[in-house]
Amino acid sequence: MAYKITEACISCGACAGECPVGCISQGDERYVIDQNVCIGCGTCAGVCPVSAPVEE
Repeated sequence: MAYKITEACISCGACAGECPVGCISQGDERYVIDQNVCIGCGTCAGVCPVSAPVEE
């Protein structure tokens, strides 16, 4: 199951640096996850200081 990043995101970039498949990038208002590439591993959720990534 893919993850998405909620509006709680503070754009710190911690998730993007840890994503093993590189599917997270800076969006207009917050970081975004490419749903077509996300493998649902949860690494982003584990490193986010504000729990912004959640399972879709």
